Amino acid sequence: MKQLKLTGFVIFFFFLTESLTLPTKPQDIDDVRITKKFIEDNVVYITIIAFAQYIQEASFEEVEMLVKAMKEYRDRCLADMTLPECSKLANDVLLENICAMEGLPQKYNFSHCCHKVDFERRLCFLHNKKAEVGFLPPLPTLDPEEKCQTYKTNKESFLNNYIYEVSRRNPFVFAPTLLTVAARFEEMAETCCEEQEKANCFRSKAEPFIQYLKALSSYQKNVCGALLKFGPQILQSINIAVLSQKFPKIEFKQLTSLLEDISSKYDGCCGGDVVHCIRGRSKVMSHICSKQDSISSKIKECCEKKIPERGECIIYSNKDDRPNDLSPREAKFTESENVCEERDADPETFLAEFLYEYSRRHPELSTPELLRIAGVYEDLLRECCNSQTPPDCYKDAEKKFNETTEKSLKIVQRECEHFQNLGKDDLKYHYLARLTKIAPQLSTDELTFLGKEMMIALATCCTLSEEFACVDNLMDLVLGELCGINKNRSINPTVDHCCKTNFAFRRSCFEGLEADKTYVPLPPSQGLFTFPPDLCQAHNEELQRKKDRFLVNLVKLKPELTEEALRSSLIEFTNVVVKCCQAEGPEACFEEEVLLAILPPIQLVFLVKQKKTQLL
Repeated sequence: MKQLKLTGFVIFFFFLTESLTLPTKPQDIDDVRITKKFIEDNVVYITIIAFAQYIQEASFEEVEMLVKAMKEYRDRCLADMTLPECSKLANDVLLENICAMEGLPQKYNFSHCCHKVDFERRLCFLHNKKAEVGFLPPLPTLDPEEKCQTYKTNKESFLNNYIYEVSRRNPFVFAPTLLTVAARFEEMAETCCEEQEKANCFRSKAEPFIQYLKALSSYQKNVCGALLKFGPQILQSINIAVLSQKFPKIEFKQLTSLLEDISSKYDGCCGGDVVHCIRGRSKVMSHICSKQDSISSKIKECCEKKIPERGECIIYSNKDDRPNDLSPREAKFTESENVCEERDADPETFLAEFLYEYSRRHPELSTPELLRIAGVYEDLLRECCNSQTPPDCYKDAEKKFNETTEKSLKIVQRECEHFQNLGKDDLKYHYLARLTKIAPQLSTDELTFLGKEMMIALATCCTLSEEFACVDNLMDLVLGELCGINKNRSINPTVDHCCKTNFAFRRSCFEGLEADKTYVPLPPSQGLFTFPPDLCQAHNEELQRKKDRFLVNLVKLKPELTEEALRSSLIEFTNVVVKCCQAEGPEACFEEEVLLAILPPIQLVFLVKQKKTQLL
């Protein structure tokens, strides 16, 4: 059941996680003092994370220059808090210092952001972030012995460089998550550098927190994308659904109070304001633990732990038991004569209460499905309350809810049947081909990542009894990755429609998409299918990655190819690798065999002609 717990962990972590570097204090300590202490103790890490996420191209040396400036700022304010600059938001001071670095705004093309102020400047820097990080050099890899020697020689610089490299490659991950990863990395280095088998130690210990980082990155981008594209109301709905399922005995009034604390931090967390984000999260944690008796019976031991351990304990705790007196359905929303009057009196609160009541009664449903049900109910009331006999109209609401869930369930069942019939590799190829056909404008790296994530979601969930919620939650996160976080992201008209029209129903929207009819394949280039000799030294994982890229590039070049034809080309690719890696001249062999055996005839003629022209 560990895999299922990971799913719940991803969905719930966003609201509750706290940095491992937060100071341990009594629960009732003043928020301002926690924030102040956090900035003072973590100014270096905060600066590195913010700078590396905002200006991903910046070098480590340039980051170190900003760290020095921010430490000087901290020291000035500790000496005299009455200075005008000390009353500013920490994030604003940081952005001012970035803009003040000589030549940097011009060098990395963010001068336009520096001409703005306050919220507009923060938003500009946010939109300057790039989710696709293929422009960055490969993540540096060191031999374990060399890594440990560097760590022991200059621990501070080694850890700073690590968090810099991770931050610039994960520009939308919240700083507390990155600080948690950094703390775990430090623990891993301390342990593994004392081991005889250092490589095995690093490999085994790194995997869990790499998955932790990937899971949190996916979820945080998804919710921030929802905020930026659809506004705070959709996030409010997500919060209600998640918390009502986790804490089914919480009263609606108390949930509303908790939501106020949660909502206050979104702009900071999604915009990269570390201080605002930390303050908001700490407040949420204190709120939950101060009212635990009326919120959940499963978190008592968690709330007795110190702050660093408290958050993850609550995340991994089970959903609370449903109250015994909770009826199968709440009659006031479908059987009352006064539904329309209550809705009209306060539409927002009425619909929020409906989502709360439905979510706490249906722990088996996914978050997106609960939002779909809420959307169906809202549309139904809009229609019914304009009819002559509203009660006759909305009395069959439960039937419509069940029909909606049945449609979603069929999508999941069909996907899991694919998994059972095709197996992991063929399922991944199926999604790689499908995603490339509907969104060929995306980069090869992005498409291979998304296809692999879809396969992992089904492999994780399709053997679980809670199959539906697990699949629907994780596949929705993958679509969130595809749609991206920025409002102005554009892929093609049909994909953009699914990403921007209705957050809850984008799964069913994507299900109906066909190949992009507006796409014009680029002319084939000779280097597109060039395979270097070091392919023969590639390990299984690297070889698999090259096969994935080959398939995506082939679909981009020839989108009309059937899955059968693509599968045949992949088999040929594998045969070519085996044959050429046994030949005396692998490079020449690859060049010849790819032209003869793999590429479709039209591309073959083009490339042969291109090659002859170059020889002339």
